[in-house]
Amino acid sequence: MVVVVRGRGGLPRVVRERFWELVRSGVPPRDAGVAVGSREGARRWFRAAGGVKGNGPGPVSGRYLSLAEREEIAVGLARGESCAEIGARIGRAASTISREVARNGPAGRYRAVRAQALAEQRARRPKAAKLAQNAELREWVQAGLGRNWSPEQISAALAGEFGDRPEMRVSHETIYQSIYVQGRGALRRELAASLRTGRALRKPRRTEGERRGMIPGMVMISERPAEADDRAVPGHWEGDLIMGARNGSAIGTLVERSTRFVLLLHLPHGHDPASVAAAMTETMGGLPAAIRRSLTWDRGKEMGYHAQISLATDLDIYFCDPHSPWQRGSNENTNGLLRQYFPKGTDLSAHSREHLAAVAGELNGRPRKTLGWKTPAQALDEVLAAAA
Repeated sequence: MVVVVRGRGGLPRVVRERFWELVRSGVPPRDAGVAVGSREGARRWFRAAGGVKGNGPGPVSGRYLSLAEREEIAVGLARGESCAEIGARIGRAASTISREVARNGPAGRYRAVRAQALAEQRARRPKAAKLAQNAELREWVQAGLGRNWSPEQISAALAGEFGDRPEMRVSHETIYQSIYVQGRGALRRELAASLRTGRALRKPRRTEGERRGMIPGMVMISERPAEADDRAVPGHWEGDLIMGARNGSAIGTLVERSTRFVLLLHLPHGHDPASVAAAMTETMGGLPAAIRRSLTWDRGKEMGYHAQISLATDLDIYFCDPHSPWQRGSNENTNGLLRQYFPKGTDLSAHSREHLAAVAGELNGRPRKTLGWKTPAQALDEVLAAAA
């Protein structure tokens, strides 16, 4: 008689284990659900894990030492064998043996049954989240989220601030899980609004192209100098508009490729070519020559006066290929950040020039991983100092 152990939803447990094995290997959850024959089950399991693949149940596999292997370790230690000798005999790395003895053999007395019990106790779920146990660390992380820092920026700042206190270190993934995962909410759930997405659940990123009309005289990105591609030389910018409700208002966004420094264009009276050209000329024309070399823009009709802008600012202007937002990757990322301040479906013309400057200042004051955790403002200061 074969006993089938069934998991949640009446499906065999082996189906759910196979689903999570595929997800952890990089297969999208929807495709993994199709592969195991249960798309509905896949949606339910992934939702129950908070949209985080690392929260799925781990496989029972040879990754973990068995009681039989621990008995062999105990026998080998009694014989005076080294960790390398024991490992070679049971097919494990010497480091695995040494860690096992150090972790489960207190005071040099290793016993297989006791070691197995300790390992099972540590593996029990749910575990108390680190942020739930450490009030000081939790308050520090909450303060960072309140300043609109990303979890990764907070994690890096903690490492620099508390290098000698391991209890004050936490990974960005732990911060995300403390916000998103039901039952591990060590951080206040409303802090999810401080993340750039404002979501209460992780969602896959989707890219959708946008069809734009042709602009006379465009010079395509393929003709942009190679120095702009590798970000080695400052002064090459990316730009676009973020749109308000029903596309009736807009804010221009500019990002310097090497320093990620952000400038915002105030467009209170519309985003027609004349308005964009006037704002662009005013903003870019006053920059030092060292950081004013080229501009890469989407194929939007708002750049219909690009020739006049180029002449007035001494900027070479290039245009992206159709449906290729990754060609302005820094600008796309910045536009995502800006939606935290300027939500979709709102009137963007209501924001003053001073408010735009304050938002840009906040973004330019955030530490960035790609800059070695310097801020864009610091990186730009270094560029200008070197050019002086």
